[in-house]
Amino acid sequence: MIYADNAATTKMSRAAMDAMSACMADCWGNPSSLYAHGQRAKEVLEDARERIAACLGCSAREVTFTSGGSEADNQAILTAARLGEKQGKKHIVSTAFEHHAVLHVLEKLEKEGFEVTLLDVHRDGIVTAQQVEDAIRADTCLVTVMYANNEIGTIQPISEIGQVCRRKGVLFHTDAVQAAGHIPVSFREQYIDMLSLSAHKFHGPKGIGALVARKGVRLEPLIHGGAQERGKRAGTENLPAIVGMAAALEEACRNLEQNAERMSALRDRLIDGLDQIPYGELNGSRKDRLPGNVNFCFEGIEGESLLLLLDDKGICASSGSACTSGSLDPSHVLLAIGRPHEVAHGSLRLSISEETTPQEVETIISSVADVVDYLRNMSPFWRDLMTGKRQHVFDK
Repeated sequence: MIYADNAATTKMSRAAMDAMSACMADCWGNPSSLYAHGQRAKEVLEDARERIAACLGCSAREVTFTSGGSEADNQAILTAARLGEKQGKKHIVSTAFEHHAVLHVLEKLEKEGFEVTLLDVHRDGIVTAQQVEDAIRADTCLVTVMYANNEIGTIQPISEIGQVCRRKGVLFHTDAVQAAGHIPVSFREQYIDMLSLSAHKFHGPKGIGALVARKGVRLEPLIHGGAQERGKRAGTENLPAIVGMAAALEEACRNLEQNAERMSALRDRLIDGLDQIPYGELNGSRKDRLPGNVNFCFEGIEGESLLLLLDDKGICASSGSACTSGSLDPSHVLLAIGRPHEVAHGSLRLSISEETTPQEVETIISSVADVVDYLRNMSPFWRDLMTGKRQHVFDK
């Protein structure tokens, strides 16, 4: 099997599994208990918090553990909305290609009387700081722009956007689920007020993540009950998952530069190979993208058929976000960058890891070319394109 869907989830690292096993065996106490075994668990919890904070360029007290990126996104956005509401500010700026964990919360807030401006995304999959600045108004309470897109992998100018928001006095949240552990992230230096991450995107366990919130931002609890996480998130902490996340993030950040260099070379080879397939195009900027992300559209095919036939060849891939893979609708991300519906349906996302080999990349290239050719040969739509009854979208 060739696994090329790391944007959906990653294989858990040995470091994370070892840390979790040790914790479950030796540190199973409740961190809120006052006796020695509970306090030992508390020490392990706070040590993990410190280690995660060191990787992200923030203080430990700014880290609140959540069940993952979606919960962190929800808490960040609702926190900013409630703070803004108290000040009579009910306008939010975001982008048209955010993850649904952001977009669906914004839809909820619109029903409550908030106004949301979704910025258009350029063809290269980038939103500029100038767009953000032009959209901010006197009643803007939040700007939320993802660090790197989960489908097309384009990296946004987070530092520049953060500086604009700080100068304008507007809270800035970024969904860094795809970025953390893969590219450098510095919470404080990039003028970020709230940041979301999820462990299973960087070889940690599923079901654990964090929301980093700048000191002075009072988080709105989504879960009420006990006083865990300094009253910001009730419920006994999932200590084994937390220490697994800390181990995975430390390892990812320690090897970040060498992993990024190796993966970028394989990514570029994959792009070059797939670019030889006629009437296909890379989605998003070739330069400003995650080291492991490749996303193509091919005319004349359906993404679902492409995935099933690649699976028969032992290749795990995606046609977009795993959260929407059951939908027949084209990706909202691809529509946001200007792809027409008929092309957006024929998308393929390949996301490699540091374990991907050059031989696997070559196999992916040849397999995708074979499958695309096979599907086109049996497609009436492709026949219409080739006979001139329909117009091609792409030039080649």
